[in-house]
Amino acid sequence: MDDDDRIVELVTAGWTTQAVHVAAALGLPRLLADEARTVDDLAVATGAHGPSLLRLLRALVTLDIATEAADGHFGLTSLGVRLGTVGAWAIWWGDFAWPEWGRLFESVTTGRQSREFSVENDPEAAAVFDRAMAELTRLGAAGIVDSFDFSPFALVADIGGGHGELLATILRAHPGPRGVLFDRPHAAEGARRYLDEVGIADRVEVVTGDVFDGVPGGADAYVLKSVLHDFDDGDASRILAVCRRDMPATATLVVVERVLPDRMEATAEHRSAARSDLHMLVAHGSRERTESEFRHLLAGAGFDLRQVVAAGHGLSVLGATVSG
Repeated sequence: MDDDDRIVELVTAGWTTQAVHVAAALGLPRLLADEARTVDDLAVATGAHGPSLLRLLRALVTLDIATEAADGHFGLTSLGVRLGTVGAWAIWWGDFAWPEWGRLFESVTTGRQSREFSVENDPEAAAVFDRAMAELTRLGAAGIVDSFDFSPFALVADIGGGHGELLATILRAHPGPRGVLFDRPHAAEGARRYLDEVGIADRVEVVTGDVFDGVPGGADAYVLKSVLHDFDDGDASRILAVCRRDMPATATLVVVERVLPDRMEATAEHRSAARSDLHMLVAHGSRERTESEFRHLLAGAGFDLRQVVAAGHGLSVLGATVSG
């Protein structure tokens, strides 16, 4: 592909987001999970317009999501199977986040998020968001637990822990610790249900509240996964200050975030990081951060950054202790 073709592909790349989003919204990964099916069969199952669904399915073939057999049956590739594990994220990205990206020019010129939006005021959005965050956490949880040793801690507090995917992975890997899951009220019901499903509800206390007001005390480790990147430096510093105030002086702060490189290059890993950074801008008026920026942010709230460990899926684990 020459540069002319590449630039056109970049300019029109948004079509892939919508194609994958619609595939997830129609439930195609679920419908094709066990066997290949014809477009007529899928049209009946989804309520879609048959000829238009055929065009979508053929587009998904070009994206390596679906396969098309000579007899007209469509199936899933291994990538298509993986779409089934992040369906809510695809729906969130192609529906709720889509208008935000259309206002990127506004965000870049003003430095602010493109619109005010809160899942607290939209139950449908909250449900999709919570499922999406659980899916993404599920992808990276094993790598986080493998890269950081949680076994010395008796009580692990997951701040902003959503439905408890990460906390459940930590506790299943280490039978000794107990957990506290802290998040907004909209996440609590799903958290209790999920923790019960995975058999560790008796080891976890679910607590609701606002991280700007306070966090549960008495834990040995405080985990902030994908929390700080949702906020600008001022609010991120406030969150860290609350944690510093409420956690024991001997506790460990475990921050799980993307760590931006000091200098970007044209690689898949750096493109993913840049995409996430711009998404934080348009969605929250916030940012991803470099290691030096994390170190400065933590120091300002009274923490010393002790270690930074790559955990896979673009994430790193930053371990910090109370200064002094």
